[in-house]
Amino acid sequence: MDERDPELVAQEVFAALADPTRRAILAALAAGGPATATDLAARLPITRQAIAKHLALLAEAGLVVAEPGERRRVRYRLESGPMRVAQRFLAALARDWDGPLAVLQKGAW
Repeated sequence: MDERDPELVAQEVFAALADPTRRAILAALAAGGPATATDLAARLPITRQAIAKHLALLAEAGLVVAEPGERRRVRYRLESGPMRVAQRFLAALARDWDGPLAVLQKGAW
């Protein structure tokens, strides 16, 4: 579990998820399990070098973890901890908004 400030973790997750290519990489890893940059490049319409750059950003956000694989190939797997932190951040934000939004919906501002 990430011991850093939850707001910082959420910020990094949201920044990583803002890019459609990174979301596609995460979806490919979720569907197919751990993979190398080469494996992902074969499944996605992007070069291996671009995949590697996106994987580095996803790793910085803590969303993927690099693991040594066969023949010195690095495989990446999903890491759910930062996503759970971001989900809790959003849930807390939604709770904070519930009262003011209810007042606005009733027209009693």
